[in-house]
Amino acid sequence: MKHDAAQIAALVIFALTYLAIAWGRFPGLRLDRTGAALAGATCMIASGVLTLRQAYAAIDFDTVTLLLGVMIVVATLRLSGLFSMISTAVARHARRPLLLLVWIVLVSGILSAFLVNDTICLALTPLVLEIVVALRRNPLPYLLAVAMASNAGSVATITGNPQNMIVGSLAHIPYAVFAGTLAPVAAASLLLSIAVIAIAFPAEFRTAEVLQAAPPVGAPRASRALIVKAAVITAGMVGAFFWGFPPAAVAISAGVLMLLTRRLKPERIYAELDWPLLLMFVGLFIVVAGLESVLTRQAHALAGALHLEHAPVLVGFTAVLSNIVSNVPAVLVLRPFLGALPHPQHAWLLVAMSSTLAGNFTLVGSVANLIVARRAQALGTSIGFWAYFRVGAPLTILTLLIGTAWLAVID
Repeated sequence: MKHDAAQIAALVIFALTYLAIAWGRFPGLRLDRTGAALAGATCMIASGVLTLRQAYAAIDFDTVTLLLGVMIVVATLRLSGLFSMISTAVARHARRPLLLLVWIVLVSGILSAFLVNDTICLALTPLVLEIVVALRRNPLPYLLAVAMASNAGSVATITGNPQNMIVGSLAHIPYAVFAGTLAPVAAASLLLSIAVIAIAFPAEFRTAEVLQAAPPVGAPRASRALIVKAAVITAGMVGAFFWGFPPAAVAISAGVLMLLTRRLKPERIYAELDWPLLLMFVGLFIVVAGLESVLTRQAHALAGALHLEHAPVLVGFTAVLSNIVSNVPAVLVLRPFLGALPHPQHAWLLVAMSSTLAGNFTLVGSVANLIVARRAQALGTSIGFWAYFRVGAPLTILTLLIGTAWLAVID
């Protein structure tokens, strides 16, 4: 009887929490996604589904530490002016619209592969918008390129986005193995991003017009010495990831090294960090642990009933769920079911790939998209839902098909 009450409580709390996350707020309250996750976690403890000790144990501190460390690294890179230097170099050398598109996709995609796509979108959006306005181009396709390439490129590694960090940590997949498996999918997705955007905007890209060199953008805010230091630490961090050192330890060590400077106040770095995202992670780990505690026995049966052992079904289910509740919550809710599958590591890779690429489907499909839209809106440029959807939907379908086929070949 007690177990039945706990099961009902866990299901109700989970459903209400994910409803608020999918809606973006709780009806009638000023409760955002982070607040909903923390409220759900608290209710799991208060209702007796989990003890406080069990709730603490449910938090994957490796994931939280990894994300925090990478955030500090990216914040320092941004404040050092390195991203501004890269953008200025692109603006000077991309002399045709199609070449400018190619460079934006490559820069956004490659940086996102290693440094969390959300933070890269935050840094690149105003720089790209400044370039295209100075060149008197239509800003829409280039802003779409930032968002879509950041999602596509982030598929490649564990540090590409928050959901990949969760997958890498929960499935214990080595960084090099993860990258070796999914980097080809990311590369193909970036090429498709260029092609689909170029086809969708023929007036912008089917032209022989030569662009004038754009003026320098976003002047660096710190010294060249800080830029060099930040670049060296970042390169060392990525190398250590591939070498096999624990990603969380490497990332937080790199973050601390970034803070050891006389040239940049730590408060400026702290202000750049996405603290609500970290708090949402903590809450969601606890909420999902509460659900998992009462569904352990049913997980295998539910996975079988949904036929999640079939790759196309798992990919499709993950993609749809990611567009309903967002990709990080979707990955966490799938955790109880993937362990019941015959090849859990392969299933986790499918989930990482599909939850990430599904973010390109609609404007609200990923946090990276929303960051680009909000930053652009603040600077006077609007990205409409349908303007995004007509490019994002076909791109998502094509990349998911390629990703599924690739993982089937190497299985």
